Amino acid sequence: MSDTDTSTPTHATPVEVSRTELPELGSDQAAGSPLGLAQLLDVAVRVTVEVGRARMTLADLVQLAPGSLIQLDRETHEPVDILVNGKIVACGEIVTIDQSYGVRITAVSKSA
Repeated sequence: MSDTDTSTPTHATPVEVSRTELPELGSDQAAGSPLGLAQLLDVAVRVTVEVGRARMTLADLVQLAPGSLIQLDRETHEPVDILVNGKIVACGEIVTIDQSYGVRITAVSKSA
């Protein structure tokens, strides 16, 4: 290291330091009230119905236009997947209710 090194300051500014005593936590103090199922029922989750998937090249993707058809990896009689927050929880079949689509649940996953 040379004598002309200026990376180290020649004097330091004093810093005031104070010490605070924290109370001891006893095992009898509750960490909060436990959550029950009733408190979780209002939590919003994303429900997605996956009809099928397709794999295509970028060249095919950029050529899509109104009226283009994409062939999916499922047949019409196969059940659709019902996902909650990205995890499959059930299977079902597409139905129409008035002028809207719906899903009739036909099976619930054992791991859900």
